[in-house]
Amino acid sequence: MNLSVKNLIGIKDLSVTDINLIFESAIDFKSVINRPIKKVPTLRDLTVANVFFENSTRTKLSFELAQKRLSADIINFSSNNSSVNKGESLVDTINNIISMKIDMVVIRHPNVGVPHLLKDKIESVIINAGDGTHEHPTQALLDAFTIKENLGKLKGKKILLVGDIIHSRVALSNIFCLQKLGAKIMVAGPPTLIPKYIKDLGVQVEYDILKALKWCDVANILRIQLERMKTHSFPSNREYNLFYGLDSNLISKLSKDILILHPGPINRGIEISSELVDNEDSIILDQVENGVAIRMAIIYLLSKHINN
Repeated sequence: MNLSVKNLIGIKDLSVTDINLIFESAIDFKSVINRPIKKVPTLRDLTVANVFFENSTRTKLSFELAQKRLSADIINFSSNNSSVNKGESLVDTINNIISMKIDMVVIRHPNVGVPHLLKDKIESVIINAGDGTHEHPTQALLDAFTIKENLGKLKGKKILLVGDIIHSRVALSNIFCLQKLGAKIMVAGPPTLIPKYIKDLGVQVEYDILKALKWCDVANILRIQLERMKTHSFPSNREYNLFYGLDSNLISKLSKDILILHPGPINRGIEISSELVDNEDSIILDQVENGVAIRMAIIYLLSKHINN
């Protein structure tokens, strides 16, 4: 089976069949990365460019490792040392990269819509590694995969997204992905960090963190994105932590166990305490491991559209 899309721009473009196919392929690739020889020659004729206009650790390393595990050739682009700083346009920069016979471009950009723009201007396969505050589809897929792996299914499960919803591309992609798979979604956080349109997406809103945690099966804790805030959305980090930070004392008030996720990077002591990050109910490191398998699956499945 093939994906119904040539590019991975956003979760909205994927069908449930597409998502399940990615999950099935990820299971196979996860077995590959857990064996002594972690590499397969599947894509040894493929060349991938990682084009990152924003800082990244987990996503960039995860994509690179996925590409290497598939035996693809890789080039890495950083805008800090490029002709972009000399005034070259984004499209010209990408076209120069493509002229080097690049088959696939993984792009992260601070501006919303850049992957959509590129897919209509270049022939290479495009994978969105995060565009502004819009979408981060591979993160949503690995989050959903990790939850399903731990709970067995997503249909009917109650998933809570906590924190900076308004600036989070992870939140939007998670909402789209989890809803497609039948999960129920609630968001929680300060009113200043909850977008006004969120209820139009069929999402519940709760401002009391304890009530929200009592409702959910899974809590996905989102990073406070201070670098995207043009004004102060809350008085201080200490006050945010007091009202919305997760710690063992808060979790002890629940009458059930919940799974804890965080897409990273983690601001320990603000969104979540160190003891919870390292707790057995935390599946944050599972997310990191599954990120490589999910991205291997996506790259492999999208590569079938090359030269077709």
